[in-house]
Amino acid sequence: MFKAFLIKYGEIGIKGKNRHLFEDALIHQIKYALKPVEGEFLISKEQGRIYIEAQTEYDYEETVESLKRVFGIVGICPVVLVPDQGFEQLASDVIAYLDKRYPDKNKTFKVNARRAKKSYPMSSMEVNAALGERILDAFPEFKVDVHHPDIMVNVELRGQINIYSEVIPGPGGMPVGTNGKGMLLLSGGIDSPVAGYMIAKRGVKIDAVYFHAPPYTSERAKQKVVDLARLVARYTGPIYLKVVNFTDIQMYIYEECPHEELTIIMRRYMMRIAEHFAQETGSLGLITGESIGQVASQTMQSLAATNEVCTMPVYRPLIGFDKQEIIELSEKIGTYETSILPYEDCCTIFVAKHPVTKPNLKIIRRSETHLEEKIDEMVKKAIDTTETIRVE
Repeated sequence: MFKAFLIKYGEIGIKGKNRHLFEDALIHQIKYALKPVEGEFLISKEQGRIYIEAQTEYDYEETVESLKRVFGIVGICPVVLVPDQGFEQLASDVIAYLDKRYPDKNKTFKVNARRAKKSYPMSSMEVNAALGERILDAFPEFKVDVHHPDIMVNVELRGQINIYSEVIPGPGGMPVGTNGKGMLLLSGGIDSPVAGYMIAKRGVKIDAVYFHAPPYTSERAKQKVVDLARLVARYTGPIYLKVVNFTDIQMYIYEECPHEELTIIMRRYMMRIAEHFAQETGSLGLITGESIGQVASQTMQSLAATNEVCTMPVYRPLIGFDKQEIIELSEKIGTYETSILPYEDCCTIFVAKHPVTKPNLKIIRRSETHLEEKIDEMVKKAIDTTETIRVE
């Protein structure tokens, strides 16, 4: 029945003179999302509305599912577009729409007309009343309910007239790429993919870095992270994933530093390396999946200790979430089942039995002096041998 979709956006509408830049970014993301979908589409914009018109046969369900992953969209409306040929023709078009769309007429309805075309000879209220009367004449089983109708018959009077009654919720947020770029520290766990999703929802383009520790972590653990990046990329667009061989650095820290400080010191070196790649690729900050108090390395003191080695901001979108909230989000975006696959990453392999929960920065720095003989060379080697994978 539907050959077109009306796309509604939220925050973009208050962007003033820059609004067209955000609209263009949203259209770019829509085109990316629809690229693998069967069918050809024409995308256009007009007065606060974006239209997607199918030029060929297409897969309706696949199209809707793809659009539900585009940040910036708040509503996806399967719409019938008709030319303005006067009220009588409009009434016929609305009655034909309702007859086809709702075979069961035992429902309540309300007409909601909006007159964007101010030259239209009737006011919005007059259109509401006249269309309501025509609908009741055509379908006596229908009843009017202006407060809680089963069907909201939306009629937008523009250059062409939009008729629709369903608004499928979109993810909201801002189009990816409108708020700079960030570097996500991506592990094989539950939290970091969700953090990537959350920051991208605010318009941030993301790349990612993963710390691999062969032979202690398997190729399957690495593939798990690539799979997670691919799931996140459904929302964010392509992700360039940096795979860092971290084994030598981890083993050296393990040999030279107190075991209760292992996690903190390892994370400090991860942050240093991630910041190097962030600066190299034009990212404006690091992104992690940390949440206060979730584990020993995420207490306020531990977070301060890892932050101390960074010169750029560290964004933690999940900082105030509890674990169940994060799990629910991961289930919603489709990463949970992959995250819980039993392939350990380097952090879990080398975790201390009794990690320090309130690290003292002076003591941590003193412990790191034991590494000075070789660590810079190891970091350089890890950076130089990093593998880059483009994930879509």
